[in-house]
Amino acid sequence: MFYNAELEFLKKLLKNLNIEFNETVEGEPLPEKLDKGIREYLKLDEDYGRLFADLHMKLAPNTIYKITDGFYCRYIMFILPDTEKKTAFIVGPYLNSEITRQMMINSQEKYNVSETLTGHLIKYYGNLSCIKEERMLFGVCNTLGEVMWGSMDNFTVENEIKYLPEELAEDVVSSFKAKSDDALLSIRILEERYDAERRMMQAVSQGMSHKVEQMLNNATSLIFEKRADDPVRNLKNYLIITNTLMRKAAEQGSVHPYYIDGLSSEFAKKIEKIKTATEGGELIREMARKYCALVKRHSMKNFSLPVQKVMTLIDTDLAADLTLRRLASLINVNASYLSALFKKETGKPLTEYVTRKRVEHAAYLLRSTSMQVQTVAQQCGILDVNYFAKMFKRYTGKTPKEYREGI
Repeated sequence: MFYNAELEFLKKLLKNLNIEFNETVEGEPLPEKLDKGIREYLKLDEDYGRLFADLHMKLAPNTIYKITDGFYCRYIMFILPDTEKKTAFIVGPYLNSEITRQMMINSQEKYNVSETLTGHLIKYYGNLSCIKEERMLFGVCNTLGEVMWGSMDNFTVENEIKYLPEELAEDVVSSFKAKSDDALLSIRILEERYDAERRMMQAVSQGMSHKVEQMLNNATSLIFEKRADDPVRNLKNYLIITNTLMRKAAEQGSVHPYYIDGLSSEFAKKIEKIKTATEGGELIREMARKYCALVKRHSMKNFSLPVQKVMTLIDTDLAADLTLRRLASLINVNASYLSALFKKETGKPLTEYVTRKRVEHAAYLLRSTSMQVQTVAQQCGILDVNYFAKMFKRYTGKTPKEYREGI
């Protein structure tokens, strides 16, 4: 297809936004559960057919359809040109406004449906991405349309709302009640949620903060699964789980537990101070950024075990004896072997690596404390303050005093 590159761009965008997409070919079976299974669970085969069956007959060429169904789910549909068989491209389901837990509880009371079913529906909506600013998504689809059909003048955009007909309302409520103990949808949704958590952990383990934040930006408050009656306690419980997942993800990214433990403890304290949902949302994003930064800074996946051990020993106590001979004895290897291995894997001699680490830590202490220069030198393992000043200037271009005054 002549527009294949543009279509692939749209697919990658949708994948990053965590929005489902499908291609359906006329005459071939539809992909399973285009609505992520909600109608199958509620026995709404008629409504599923109304929305998806005979799709190729209902969709006109050179037209982009923006559809909102009876569950407030959004879809974008259009027929792809220049294909051997008539092929429809379906984006969705996704949400364009947040459905809250309180809204679901109000619906539960209005229709007198079971708490179990409401819980299933909350999980269903919690797995859908919420794109509050759809203009970007529509803009990309319109641009693709311009490429596929030649210009903006050659296609139209149709907005359709396909709410459930009134005559189905009573049957739907009856179906809600009849199916309230069916765990089929709940099982599928749990699988999707665990898959989403796995993808988030993978992104953290690679230090890809932009990818994690994109996942979080499109999530609704329903991702905070109810585990306690107190909303704030419930939020804290979710953040504790997230902290654990990200800690494990950093470990998968080959970050030593020495570095992880401090950050994990810092967030554990912050979580208990949370008082509002807004604070919780800000904290979960801070967690994503800091754990990803930790992976970028301290990942040792490209180093051998002896080099990993030495790097950790150096960071653990910069004031200790960090000579080549001492470090080699601590990890039970030959000093010459360690020296050659360290330079091969890091590109610099071990002594230079130690010096740079000490200077970096000294710069941090000069910025963040009022310690005397001599004390800073001692904290970095250098007892001769004159030698420390000379070494500091060689790496930073300034004496410790000049560095502090310039901040």
